[in-house]
Amino acid sequence: MAGQSVRSLIPRWANMHVRQIVMGDAPAVQAIYAPYVTATTISFEEVAPDIAEIERRMAAILPRYPYLVAEVDGRVVGYAYASEHRTRAAYRTSVDVAVYVAQGAQRSGVARCLYSRLLPAAAGLGYHAAFAGIALPNEASVRLHEAMGFEPVGIYREVGRKFDAWHDVGWWQRLL
Repeated sequence: MAGQSVRSLIPRWANMHVRQIVMGDAPAVQAIYAPYVTATTISFEEVAPDIAEIERRMAAILPRYPYLVAEVDGRVVGYAYASEHRTRAAYRTSVDVAVYVAQGAQRSGVARCLYSRLLPAAAGLGYHAAFAGIALPNEASVRLHEAMGFEPVGIYREVGRKFDAWHDVGWWQRLL
């Protein structure tokens, strides 16, 4: 299957296997995330984290928040996680959420499948509100989040600078 895109392996409504992430998934997560860092403004990081840093981040999230991967034919094609919204105690029942899908697998249902499991998992752990920050413009992410029940709550204007340009971040919220 050399040269075959990931998307061609995923029928629109495929039965994807969604499961809790394990440390062995760090290389796949790093491979999915790195292009978002190096080639887009979807992530405001400027240097892609290495596998050891991905493992550190996973270890920090896992004790308190859900962190899931989607697999097709044993291959990780996306991941989603919840994390701390803010450090002040009163925010303890709110989470930030993020989902990333492998290049070539977008618009195949992976992100929706992941969020359809992540959001109830966060609610089951006692979290009350989920927030998603979206670097703008990003119509695909806006559509995804709104389809999953998120509502826009505001925009931070020119909050990030990447690729020699200012970028806005919109915030969306969903009560769990």
